[in-house]
Amino acid sequence: MISIRHLSKRYPGGRRPALDDVSLDIQRGSIFGLLGPNGAGKTTLLSVLAGLLRADSGEIHLADRPLGAWRGRLGDVLGFVPQALAFYPMLTVAENLRFYAGVMGLRREAAARRIATAMETVQIGEYAEVRAERLSGGLKRRLNLAIGLLNDPKLLCLDEPTVGIDPHSRHYILERIRDLRDQGMTVIYTSHYMDEVQQLCDTVAIIESGRILVQDSLAALLERYSESRLQVRLAGGGEALGEGLRRCFPEASWLPAAGELELAAGEPVEVLARVRDLAGTCGARVAGFDFGRPRLEDVYLRLSGRSWDEEDAASAERD
Repeated sequence: MISIRHLSKRYPGGRRPALDDVSLDIQRGSIFGLLGPNGAGKTTLLSVLAGLLRADSGEIHLADRPLGAWRGRLGDVLGFVPQALAFYPMLTVAENLRFYAGVMGLRREAAARRIATAMETVQIGEYAEVRAERLSGGLKRRLNLAIGLLNDPKLLCLDEPTVGIDPHSRHYILERIRDLRDQGMTVIYTSHYMDEVQQLCDTVAIIESGRILVQDSLAALLERYSESRLQVRLAGGGEALGEGLRRCFPEASWLPAAGELELAAGEPVEVLARVRDLAGTCGARVAGFDFGRPRLEDVYLRLSGRSWDEEDAASAERD
């Protein structure tokens, strides 16, 4: 569906490239997750793909045709939902959709049909005559998505579509994106939320400072770079237990008030036995444990050498 080769982009006055020799392959009918901290280059890549920015170098092929060959017709196949809310607050939901249908050049009957389908997809029809400024945060995100669906795209680019909304609305939008994939749409999904990408995407690329660290299927990434998680609940032991845990498991997360220990464990049964032995020497006991699934955050830590929070903070400073 999409082939990107050696794509680079530097903004005037930029201290570093926004995109640095990016190459990606995106399969038809899949959800492709582009995961990266703030300022990593996700929005720039989508903007180049959508024709909103011009790359300095590199090639993009969409459906086996160079991106330039789609000039004037890119809107026939590609929908773009930006992170910013791209509608007019003083207009109603229906008025916004009619306006954008007109911008896309849809005739009246086709526009009415596409608007009805988009509202049905995101379940926003009951708010058709409500001014957009009066919608909740979650409904505003649904309207943003509906606008991106008006041209019935084969490829949908979503830039942080759940930022700033409540968990229920977030879950709803993720479910709708799965539905679109199941109907054959190809989706590029950018996010800096690890859990979203892990539960939603078929293939994942991790981008940092404009460079792709890795691209593979989600299952392959977790198998290759991540380890199982072990969560242990401990009772008793006091400060001696905390000191022992920090000494023996320096990479672990230890919450003394809750008595909870969490760590990556390639051999979780063996590690649990070590924790139990240590607890016994400190007068503590294992009150319970769980084996958690591997996490994308562990993949990122292995590849970059820093935690996700550390990279988010570093990106904010660079920007």
